Amino acid sequence: PHCSRDLLLACAMKMGNSAAALLLLLALSGPASSDAALANPIRKVVTMLQAMQKKVEAEGEKEKELYEKFMCYCKSGSGDLSASISAAEIKVPAVTSDIEALEAKNAQAKEDLKQAQTDRSAAKDAMKEATAIRE
Repeated sequence: PHCSRDLLLACAMKMGNSAAALLLLLALSGPASSDAALANPIRKVVTMLQAMQKKVEAEGEKEKELYEKFMCYCKSGSGDLSASISAAEIKVPAVTSDIEALEAKNAQAKEDLKQAQTDRSAAKDAMKEATAIRE
């Protein structure tokens, strides 16, 4: 409350020294300048609870969106996964036969290589003999 100094001094003289000093101190400090000083403790608690409520609601919305995305993934993902599994099961016999064919081809190539090496050795020996005969 805004009171004149004269009125406060008159009240202070009627009440006594300790009460007068307190009253003068409060009067001279003037109105509070910050919102924190004006807010009562109940208002602070209510404001804090309202802020918490907004935060919890925002977190709830995020969680709801994530849950919906996950459920969509679960519904569509299982179909995609089973389709992928069935496609892989169909490919297994073809891939197995390809592996067997390539293993057989590899074995044939190894045999051909051994034969080529023996033929080369024989040809080198024949060239050495021919060279030795000419000399």
